[in-house]
Amino acid sequence: MSYLQTQFLSHAQKVMRLYKKAARQTQSYYSERNRFRYHAVLLRARFDENRNADPNEAVRLLHAGEKELWDKQHPQPLKFPNSPGGVAFGREAYTPDSMLDAWHPLEKAQYPEYFARRDQRKKEYIERWEKKYGKVEPASH
Repeated sequence: MSYLQTQFLSHAQKVMRLYKKAARQTQSYYSERNRFRYHAVLLRARFDENRNADPNEAVRLLHAGEKELWDKQHPQPLKFPNSPGGVAFGREAYTPDSMLDAWHPLEKAQYPEYFARRDQRKKEYIERWEKKYGKVEPASH
């Protein structure tokens, strides 16, 4: 549930996030680099105009900017390939490290240094765990 907000954001953080979202929307509209840079400079100038506004006006401008961003959002926004919604999202299967425990001993023998180091690190990890949380008692039935 990483999409849930767990902390309060300062006004400056909200403005920075609004600027970044607006810049990404501008990039969606203007894929040609020169046109995008031109409109990005205009966008930055709009933000810099109100840099020293009084706090009440700044809050009003922030809300107006968020509404404008919502009203003018691109119908197919640019997404990075490996980001959620991107064309390559989820293509690479995640293989957990525990899969290496299922290797046959003859397969492990092909990489002796790696598996010796891995076994040592696993022991160190278990020792740290037991030192921090205590030993795990086996369940009795």
